[in-house]
Amino acid sequence: LDDATSGTTTVFPGEERSDVGTFINSAARLEQSTFPIAPDDLIERAKIVLAAGVGEKDPDLLADDFEFCAPIIGPLDKESYLNALGSFRILDAFPDLDGRIYNIHVDPFETNRVWWMSRNVGTHKGVLAGSIKPTGKKVEFPPQAQSFTFNEEGKVKELTVGYVMDRRIGNTGGLGGMFGFFYAVGSPLPFPEAKPMKKSWQFGLFSFAGNTMSKLQKIFSKKKN
Repeated sequence: LDDATSGTTTVFPGEERSDVGTFINSAARLEQSTFPIAPDDLIERAKIVLAAGVGEKDPDLLADDFEFCAPIIGPLDKESYLNALGSFRILDAFPDLDGRIYNIHVDPFETNRVWWMSRNVGTHKGVLAGSIKPTGKKVEFPPQAQSFTFNEEGKVKELTVGYVMDRRIGNTGGLGGMFGFFYAVGSPLPFPEAKPMKKSWQFGLFSFAGNTMSKLQKIFSKKKN
């Protein structure tokens, strides 16, 4: 669809160029999809996979060369992913978990990829990961972006999860995926990546230097005027 070499975007009917970029007409682009599964059918396929626990209830929905990738964890192959999924036992720990899935759509640039957003809520009523006893705490996640990439047989070959859209929302410390569950119930995993982001001293120094330079520029500008 696009000329990656020249850095230009082909303009489809109903699309407009502006100073900030092209306003994409997803429908027009999806009409030109050459992927053998139609966009609407692909969305229905994604819903089936989600309802089946993304492989937990039916591993055959995942391709043999399946790959899982989160912001920190992964890539994981199919066996490693299923083993990890079984060990956390999220639905046992949060029996009322509601993923609150919305904005599910096919990517107009990767027409075998389905994206959706979620804002998980649930209550910690069961044992988490085999050892963390119920706390009764309610968990509310920030909005997260996730995706399935399908092969031509309709099986999921790639899963991405846990990409937080606004870390200020919810009570997971801005964490997505599995890390968010552990943090919200008061048992964060014991490494920095599984805890809320903290600014490094290097970033602090960079920010301080930037603010200092900005103030000096204003002072010198006033003197010149």
